[in-house]
Amino acid sequence: MAAIMGLRDATSVAAAATSAGAGAIASVDSTIAGLPYSPAKEKAASRGFGYPSRASLPLLLLRSRKLAGLVKARVLLVACVLLALFLVSRQVGPLMGWNYQPSSSVSSPSRGGYTVLINTWKRNSLLKRSVAHYSSCLRVDAIHVVWSESDPPSESLKAYLRKIVFSQSQSARKPNFRFELNEEDNLNNRFKPIGDLKNDAIFSVDDDVIVPCPTLDFAFAVWQSSPDTMAGFVPRMHSLAEENGMPYYRYGGWWSVWWMGAYSMVLSKAAFFHRKYLDLYTYKMPSSIRKYVTRERNCEDIAMSLLIANATGAPPIWVKVPTSMKAVDAREEWFW
Repeated sequence: MAAIMGLRDATSVAAAATSAGAGAIASVDSTIAGLPYSPAKEKAASRGFGYPSRASLPLLLLRSRKLAGLVKARVLLVACVLLALFLVSRQVGPLMGWNYQPSSSVSSPSRGGYTVLINTWKRNSLLKRSVAHYSSCLRVDAIHVVWSESDPPSESLKAYLRKIVFSQSQSARKPNFRFELNEEDNLNNRFKPIGDLKNDAIFSVDDDVIVPCPTLDFAFAVWQSSPDTMAGFVPRMHSLAEENGMPYYRYGGWWSVWWMGAYSMVLSKAAFFHRKYLDLYTYKMPSSIRKYVTRERNCEDIAMSLLIANATGAPPIWVKVPTSMKAVDAREEWFW
């Protein structure tokens, strides 16, 4: 509708410009007609001073009409571009499989919420801040803290965090909060299955990462449009290389993403995925990968991202949120 109104306004502007040009020409013509002929004035006019001469009047009329026509053509072109953008925007969503509708999918309680799964390690101050923040997000139904320290959390810490969840929550139904305790320190613990989850959506996050609630809800809506994939905030890149005749995969950080203008994974330090992948990671993924994570104390986030990509045959979704909330098609972006 806005584009159609713009087209209507543009047509009015073009008509006004044409009328203004015709009026100016008529004014010059009447002014010249009321003056006596003067060779001196005609000579001055030919040099660009005073009134135009009778001999130069046809050229002036032609230029004025061309100017008015040019203005009208440009205004109509802008109006056509606006109309085209409006029509394309109506079709791009269905073509790209993008069904995000803020008025219904974000605010409707029937679409459910999500569970925040926080991985922490001996950083209680960061954990307190993280739990307090995510408790204030309206769509958060539960907060689970993956605890892999040798000593269990103290009773004072558990009581403090429960109090924080209750006080910071903005909804009448407070989020469920609990620790997921593990006897050994192992990064694979962060993806252990949780039996009584009420939500399909899991937001996996490190204890030092704070995502604003509106941005988090937007990413949740993005994930809902394709719930079998992974939607996150931290993109990375990997590529096939060769050394001494042996192929291997090279890992690229943020600068590789920026330089190449492409990404192949998003990290689980801040990403949504379906809870079914907890079982797949723990029970179906090759044990050699979990053993590598245990030995190197690293790469569990890469393993989860590639596991989901292999299971779905689809790439992850990077939710790009620098200044405004939007998910972008990398093929259409010039700058990352």
